[in-house]
Formats: sequence, C-alpha cells, structure tokens
Amino acid sequence: MTKWVYTFGDGAAEGRAGDRTLLGGKGANLAEMCSLGLPVPPGFTITTEACNWYYANGRSYPSTLKAGVQSALDHVGALTGRSFGDPSRLLLVSVRSGSRASMPGMMDTVLNLGLNDVTVEALARDAGDARFAYDSYRRFIHMYSDVVMGLDHEVFEEILEEEKARLGHELDTELSAGEWQDVIALYKAKVEEELGEPFPQDPQEQLWGAIGAVFSSWMNHRAITYRRLHDIPESWGTAVNVQAMVFGNMGETSATGVAFTRNPSTGEKMLYGEFLVNAQGEDVVAGIRTPQNITEAARIAAGSDKPSLQKLMPEAFQSFVEISQRLETHYRDMQDLEFTIERGKLWMLQTRSGKRTAKAALRIAVEMAAEKLITREEAVARIDPASLDQLLHPTIDPKAERNVIGIGLPASPGAATGEIVFSSDEAEELKAQGRKVILVRVETSPEDIHGMHAAEGILTTRGGMTSHAAVVARGMGKPCVSGAGSLRVDYRNGTLSTLGTTFRKGDVITIDGANGQVLKGAVPMLQPELSGDFAAIMEWADAIRRMRVRTNAETPSDARMARSFGAEGIGLCRTEHMFFEGDRIVAMREMILADTEKERRVALAKLLPMQRSDFVELFEIMAGLPVTIRLLDPPLHEFLPKTEEEVAEVAAAMNVSAERLRQRTEALHEFNPMLGHRGCRLAVSYPEIAEMQARAIFEAAVEAAKKTGAPVVPEIMVPLVGLKAELDYVKNHIETVGKEVMDEAGVKIEFLVGTMIELPRAAIRAHVIAEAAEFFSFGTNDLTQTTFGISRDDAASFLETYRRKGIIEQDPFVSLDVDGVGELVRLAAEKGRVTRPAIKLGICGEHGGDPASIRFCEEVGLDYVSCSPFRVPIARLAAAQAAVRKQA
Repeated sequence: MTKWVYTFGDGAAEGRAGDRTLLGGKGANLAEMCSLGLPVPPGFTITTEACNWYYANGRSYPSTLKAGVQSALDHVGALTGRSFGDPSRLLLVSVRSGSRASMPGMMDTVLNLGLNDVTVEALARDAGDARFAYDSYRRFIHMYSDVVMGLDHEVFEEILEEEKARLGHELDTELSAGEWQDVIALYKAKVEEELGEPFPQDPQEQLWGAIGAVFSSWMNHRAITYRRLHDIPESWGTAVNVQAMVFGNMGETSATGVAFTRNPSTGEKMLYGEFLVNAQGEDVVAGIRTPQNITEAARIAAGSDKPSLQKLMPEAFQSFVEISQRLETHYRDMQDLEFTIERGKLWMLQTRSGKRTAKAALRIAVEMAAEKLITREEAVARIDPASLDQLLHPTIDPKAERNVIGIGLPASPGAATGEIVFSSDEAEELKAQGRKVILVRVETSPEDIHGMHAAEGILTTRGGMTSHAAVVARGMGKPCVSGAGSLRVDYRNGTLSTLGTTFRKGDVITIDGANGQVLKGAVPMLQPELSGDFAAIMEWADAIRRMRVRTNAETPSDARMARSFGAEGIGLCRTEHMFFEGDRIVAMREMILADTEKERRVALAKLLPMQRSDFVELFEIMAGLPVTIRLLDPPLHEFLPKTEEEVAEVAAAMNVSAERLRQRTEALHEFNPMLGHRGCRLAVSYPEIAEMQARAIFEAAVEAAKKTGAPVVPEIMVPLVGLKAELDYVKNHIETVGKEVMDEAGVKIEFLVGTMIELPRAAIRAHVIAEAAEFFSFGTNDLTQTTFGISRDDAASFLETYRRKGIIEQDPFVSLDVDGVGELVRLAAEKGRVTRPAIKLGICGEHGGDPASIRFCEEVGLDYVSCSPFRVPIARLAAAQAAVRKQA
C-alpha cells in the first residue's frame, strides 16, 4: 500500500535529505535536521505523489490519506503532549508547501491553524498572554481567508489600517488584546459579507481546506510562471508540510528570522540575515516592518540603531550560529535558514541551499574548494551556467555624475536604466514594445513575477534584504533596490515622489543594486571585467571539459569580445552579414541586377577586396585558431529593397529605373524562401559568387599568415547541402580557386571544406556526404525548422500554447529537441565517422550556448560548440559540467 504521509520529530524521522523527490525540499530537509538532533517542531509531510494523485483524480484525495494524516497528527500530539482541536491540550499547526525545487514565495502557507472562537481563549490561558492569542487569531483569519477561501488580503489590510488610524496606533504591536478582538470581529463580518458563509470554526475543516489550498497553489498563476522561467516540470508536484506551531510573536523574548550562512549577494563568509522581535515569519519577508540585523557587525555596517539578535538574545544567537555552521558543513553548501525563537528557545523551521547571485556563487564555490569542503569538480558543477549572464550586465561608470534621488538597500547587484512603470502588466506591455522599464512598487508580491521578469530592474519602497523583491530579483539576475523608504509611491496618480520632486510613469531613472542608490535619468554604464573567482572557475572548467568552445562572429568587435571571453576560434562566420553596409550593399545589388555572368563578375570584383579585408582581420584576431566561414546562405531577395519608397530611393542611388528594380525583386520572390533558392543552391546557380568568396578567403589567409607569422587553416562551409553532388560541385570550384591563389602567391595553404547539416536528408545520408565533407557543423536552427516543419519566425504564435498545454516541455528553438532533432544529429555523427573517422563535428546554431543542448553535444561526442560571444563563458562552463556528468 502506498505510504502518503511521513512523520518527523524528537530526533527521529521517516525520511532523509535524499528523499526530496518524494517529500519535497522542505520536507526532506526538516526530516534531515530532525535526524541530526536539531530543535525542529514535530510534524509530518504529505508526499508529492499525493499531489499528483490529487490532480490526476479530479482534485480528490487517495482513500487512505485521511487516516494517514490523523495518525500523523496523533504522533505529533504524543510528542508535544497536546491534541489537535482539543482546547484543554491545544495543538496548533502550520501548513506549508514544499516542492523538490525551491520556489520562494510562489505557493501558499497558513499559520496558526486550529484557532477558533473557543481555542483562542485556550491559547490565551496557556500562554498567559491574551494579546498574543488574539494577534495570532487575526493573523490566521487573514491568511486562511486569503489562501483557502480566496478573499483578497487587501480587504483585511484596509480594515487594520483604518482601525490603527482610528485608535492612533502606528504599529501592529501597539494594539491591545481587546483591540485585536474588535479587529477579529470586523474580519469575520467581512468574510461572511463577501463570501456568504461564516469563517470556519472546525479545526478539521480548516486543516483539509489548507491542504487542498497548498496542492491547488501548485497550479496558481505565479507558480506556473515561476516553473516556466526556471524549467521546473509540472509533474514534480508539491508536498504539504504540517508542523506544530512555535510562536515568534509571544512577546519581547520571542522573534522570527531568515538568514544565510554566507552573503547571498557577495558570497562573503559571514552570517547574513534579518529578524523581527514579537513577530511571525511572514512579517519578515512581507516588508510591513523594517527587520533588524542578526549580527552586531551587520548592524554597525548598516548604521542601524536597532539592536542585533547577537546583543538582544545572546544565548539563542550563539545556538543559531553553531547550528548554522553545522548545517553548512553537513550539506557542504551555503544554507538559507528560517528560525523562530519562542520565549528564548530556538527552533529551526527550514534549511535549504540558498539562492545566490552569480557573483556570490562563484566566490562561494571557489572558497569552499579552498576550504576542502568540496572538490574543484564540484565547485564547477555548483555554478548555473545561465547565471553567468548576471556578470555580463553593465555597472555604473564610477566617473559618472550621480543625481541621487533616494537610497534603499542593495538587494541584488547590477545597474539598470529604464522608464518608470508602477504595475507588472505595464512592464510586460512595454517590454513587448521593445522599451526598457524599471518596475516601481511599494513592495512586490508573487503576483508580480511576470513584471519583474519583464523589467530591467526592480525598485521597492518597503522590504528588506530577504524580502520577496530581493530574493526573486537575485534569482533572476535583475538589479534590485529595496526598502527605499524616503520615496513615496502613489499608484492612483502614477507618481514617485522624493525630496520635493515628483516623477511620473515614463520618466527615466537608474537603480544601482550594488549600493542601493536611485538616480535621476540615464547614467553612463561600464561593461564588467571578468576576473578573480570567475577566472578560477573558468580555469578549472577549461581543465575539465573535452569539447572546445568557439563563437559565432563576423565582425571584428564580436570576434575580439569572444576572444576576451575565452573563445577558441570561430565556428560560424555568416558572410552575408558583411554585405549590408555602405558600398557593399550597392555592389551586392549590382550583382543581383546583373543580366549576365560577366556583369555579375564585375560587381563581385568590387566586393572581393571588402570580403578579403574582413577575413584578414578575423584571421589576425583569432591568431591561428580555427575559423569556419560559411558561404552566402540567404536568398538574394533579402538584399533588395522592400517598400515602394525604398525601391525608389535605391533605384535613384544606383541610377537604374525603379521598374527594373521592382521587376527583379518580383522575379526573386519566393513563397517559402527558407526552403527556396538559398545556400549551396545559389552556389550551383551562380558559382561565381562562391568563387569570389573562396578567393577572398584564400587571399586573406595568405596575407594574415604573412602579418602574424602563424599559418591560417580556413574552414570553408557550404550551407544547406542535401545531396553529395551539390557539395562535390561547389567544392570543386573552391579547390580550383584555392589552387589559383596558391600558384599566384607561391605558398601552400592548408584548408578544409565541409558542410552544415541542416536538412534531415543530409543527416540520413551523412555517410555519403562525408566522402566529400571534411567537417560537419550542425546548423540546428534550420535543422529544427526542417525537422518539425515549423518556421522559427512564425512559431511563437503557437509554441507557447503547446508548452502550456504540456504538448512540448521546451521551445525546440531554445533548447534542442533531443528526441527528434537530436536523433538526427546523433545519426549524422555516427554515419559521418563510419566514412571519415577523424571528421570534425560541431554545432553552430543558437543551441550552442544552451546548457541542456551542450550536455547532449557531449553525449554524442561532438568536438566543439559555437555560440554568440556573450554566451561563450556559459558554454565553457556547461561543457565542463557535461564532461563531469558523463564521467560520473
């Protein structure tokens, strides 16, 4: 019989840390902490399998689940000496979600469950504190009504704010027990008024309502969005964790907090976190009160006049420090911890590997390797390759003038400039229009995740370093300034006010996530320099990986940038990109308009020196590293004007009639140009184009070799080959030109001729094509299009619908379709090696910078991947991780 419920408490647990697939991350780690003998409130976990059952069976529960939950409740009661729902021995519980992947703030939590009009009086008697009891009850009504019953939390916040104003109170902690009773009455009346039913008083009804709400939250909008952004499968499900309540709001000797064993922004080895006295956990992250620093050093650095936990509760602080160090050593990673202190006693509520910035991840990995806590291979494996993008964002130029309009907390590093928007929907709309925005909120909530994703950066006026905005922004790699209390946001009028100045929606500001400053207008930025911990990780990665990493580049600036990022050659130089500027486009159009081969050759002769100089510069920058140059690929009509205005302008500039230009454009029109007269088909129809390009390549190789003293071995790539005969024909022309240039220069040039595998037929017939091709480069952009029969330019209109409906897990143009397109890559690689065992194999589509696709390339045994310059570090790291994984 399936076991749906696992208990933990009093130093024993039915699960362990390795059970995160079944118990979720939170449940597995609660069990592990319990087994380590740490102070953990007893409880139980309902498995992720129960969640999947719930959705597979019309949102119903397994028949044996109710008995399993009751048995577990009895077990918790026996450990605590209490009984759920029994006023004489009152047991209250919390109900929390817990997926196997950390999803902070995305799903729902209910605290103080089991309170009602009767048990609240029992809680007051037990605690000897009526104010605490009624404060806990109002929190429960607020949270339960929002999470389980669907009544917007702002309804309760409005009631509370009105009551505080009426009573002359500024803080929640100033309300007395009697005043909280009045608030509770207003809350309950509002529930009945809005929902047509009273607030539930039966603890069992409350419990099962909360369990259902947690399971349901797995499919709420914000969780779905988070999973999509972080590639978390829907099939994982969430566990439900039910724990005996411990109270941080039981007076001045109680507190609650969140901490990291190392700084999640910088990686510095120091305890980093915040806490609130006389509060519950939600208060810390909600930003309603400004938290206090845990350590005295952090308090001094922040310039805070509020006492640290270290000073306020030294015994609990010392216990927490010891447990923090023990957990980091046990898990061999930086930990994100939640704790509550109830009347001086420390309780641990959660530990998990902490989310961190890329900068912090690098430092933590390097320092833990130096501390012998992890190996270098593990250090390399710890870094999310995609997170390196965070290091490539600009920072503010130190020389720039700073017109500071406000200062908050440096919640997530990096700097960003954009137009002010006050809602997430606005952020998404303007992003779709190609505009850059800064999302400005009083505080963010999980509902803002789509706007945070769309924005360049996030600015909040409330909240601390562990607020929702801070944690989510760090995970996304977005700059964030939180808790900028001197700023005032007015949503109704769409204004941001500070120091007597008012900014409106659309005004431009800059935020600096490194120091918390908010600046007026756009500010000059600097590109980052990659060194230190980054250099160490890259050095270790380079020593581990087998595959080489090249870049896709055709301009000198891209080539230099890629080299600075560690590119080991050029895997794709798209020669057509060189024809769109100035005199080049004119000569190109002359060639296209030519009626005879002789006229075409005259036009091509004008292009020859331009192409040659381009190639010379690329060869010099690459200094002996391999350079793969793709012959002209797109259809010729792409070089001609499109609109009537453009036709008239170009005709006048070229001194030809507009009618002639229009007729040529119409003659070249194709219904499906992606499958039309392009690639090697152009070289077969007009071999003089390939000959000009080949001559430019060979002459450039001779010139660059003379300048650098290093031999150049160009790799000439013929695109869109489907037949060996096509490659034979074009290769013959290339070799003929090569012999001519060698004879003219009196030198020997080594070179390779190969092809892009971007048609299913080429993959299937790779063993035959390899008789002529000395290398294959998999053009996975077009191979995906031709395999699926999908136009990449048109696919966006339905692929996201496919992904949402579970038909595909990933956009195949973002991450390689391993089962289909990948199978063709594997087949072509195997067949090619049968004919030519030493054939060079690489990938040059956009997938060359995607970590999951790179893993597949390692499995298949490709020699290199090629990607855009800024993705080179990502590819280097991903290639190393793929090698480690393959050896494991």
